[in-house]
Amino acid sequence: MFEHVNVELKEMSAVTTDQGRKYRTPEGVNLPSITTVLSILSRDSIAAWRKRVGEAEANKISHRASSRGTKVHEIIEKYIDNKEDYKDGYTPDIVSSFLDVKSILDDRIGRVYAQEAPLYSNHLGVAGRVDCVAEFDGKLSIIDFKTSLKPKKKDWVKNYFMQESAYAIMWEERTGMPIVQLVTIISVDNAPPQIFIEHRDNWVRPLRETIEKYNEEQSSTSVLL
Repeated sequence: MFEHVNVELKEMSAVTTDQGRKYRTPEGVNLPSITTVLSILSRDSIAAWRKRVGEAEANKISHRASSRGTKVHEIIEKYIDNKEDYKDGYTPDIVSSFLDVKSILDDRIGRVYAQEAPLYSNHLGVAGRVDCVAEFDGKLSIIDFKTSLKPKKKDWVKNYFMQESAYAIMWEERTGMPIVQLVTIISVDNAPPQIFIEHRDNWVRPLRETIEKYNEEQSSTSVLL
């Protein structure tokens, strides 16, 4: 059983626009999703991949990966929420992906402060929903759950760390509780799970640079329109 700590966070509405997902803060400000902002980093490589495999195949692969990732995240969230029926309704492959990381959850996650929580930062000008805020190896952490068909190299997932550093900054801005440890847990098909542990401050600069680039692109688009 996981111990949960109640932290009050104000809900936000979300809307998907031509510019990506935006969140409306309790103050009435529309902020871009951090995932939308960081998507500019992989835009060119994804476009090249879609051209290489074809639009129809790319859409099929993307949908399958997104659906799987969502379902694995759901079962992890239910398990951490101490729901006895957490495995009900999921296919064997989804349950298997969960079981691959279950021992990590059991052995290394302590008190849980939030799951799928709405966060935003007026300072950074971004918003989003964090997978999990909990103690990991005894230290309060931003924890992100991922799935992958094959093991990842650190250089391939720098956007994960930037996203998590944004959540850490948002969390501190909203709650006053600082977080510097970032944890990425990846369930990998036919391979052991991966864990990346990073320090928030190592990723703040590239995060800010990416946000600045995104804002510049948005400004240029607005001028053209």
